[in-house]
Amino acid sequence: MKTISRYLLKEIAPPWLLSLIVLTFILVMTHILQLMDLVVNRGVGLSAVTKLLLFITPSFLMITIPISLLIGILVALGRLSRDNEITVLKSSGLSLYQLLPPIVAASCAALAITSAMSFFLVPYGNLATKTLLFDLMQRRASLGIKEKVFNDDFKGLMIYANTIPAHGGYMEELFIADSRLMKNPTTITASRGYLFSDPESRAFVLRLVEGSTHTVDTESKVYKRMDFSSYDVRLDLEDPAASTAGSFHKSKTEMSLAELYGELGDQNLPELRRREHVIEMHKRFAMPAAALVFGLLGLSLGIGQPRSGKSKGFVIGLAVIVVYYVMQLTGDALGEMGALPLVAATWGPDCILFMAGLVLLTMKAREISPAFFLHRLLRHRGIARRSNSGAGRKDRP
Repeated sequence: MKTISRYLLKEIAPPWLLSLIVLTFILVMTHILQLMDLVVNRGVGLSAVTKLLLFITPSFLMITIPISLLIGILVALGRLSRDNEITVLKSSGLSLYQLLPPIVAASCAALAITSAMSFFLVPYGNLATKTLLFDLMQRRASLGIKEKVFNDDFKGLMIYANTIPAHGGYMEELFIADSRLMKNPTTITASRGYLFSDPESRAFVLRLVEGSTHTVDTESKVYKRMDFSSYDVRLDLEDPAASTAGSFHKSKTEMSLAELYGELGDQNLPELRRREHVIEMHKRFAMPAAALVFGLLGLSLGIGQPRSGKSKGFVIGLAVIVVYYVMQLTGDALGEMGALPLVAATWGPDCILFMAGLVLLTMKAREISPAFFLHRLLRHRGIARRSNSGAGRKDRP
């Protein structure tokens, strides 16, 4: 059995690693355009982009590791079935249940890696991504404003500074066109302005000194002027990454398990946010557990007909993956709405597919076809109904 287990693991490893690389690369390519935009149009260095790529990779691996394990098992067992090696093992007295140890070993390895991703690396990577984006936006905000140049990097604002000293500590003779309120566009003039960022609120503020605001109400045709000695203008960068970098509170995907549990102890926490946090806590355990579920399904579905095609494993694997994640997304939505218990919403896909894998493995081990099993089940239910109806008639006076 040790020899057979080692042989089976050697067959599973190459397609597992190959599919892991391909699937992770595909997910990375979905973000590569945004990363290239940071390099080409935003002036971000390659080192910062490399860090961003490293920070978001754990969230991809947490998904691709169980999926690639399923594909690797299906491909390996499909090859053994086509070459009649499974038939030889059965004829030598080996039961399919004896193939479980190497599958369980591979699944436990995937479970351990994805658990480390889910519990530690993914929250850290999400928070590090937000922090790095904020630093990049801060650098861009401080370097983006140049003297005697109309700057439109900030959402709804056009900023012009006539003079900026060499040390860059402040700006003089500023002109700002504020169109964030489309009905009441405002023109702001100031003798001096200071740009700073607040690390706690993750906001950029331009503090203006000794100036005035000029507003025209387009409906009533009324002109308003307000003089000020100090006036703060909040700056929002015209960048998709700025919305990610600009929020202060940690999101649920950036919190550790201890932080999620601690926030759940807050009695003033809104009910919707409470359900979202509970779902996130259960998903931290349920998603790594998918490795065990996919391992069992891979053993149950991988052993097929000797003449089955080479692409059958990929097709079956993709079908199982689509079914699993559709069930997961549906469960999350129903759980957040309160239409389904939170435990059932998060653990339902794992439990359903795990039971399906056990039933299929039992059928394959006993060499029972699905059609025969369904026929026996329907026939048994029909006999039970007739017996119950007959017993009811006999009891009648």
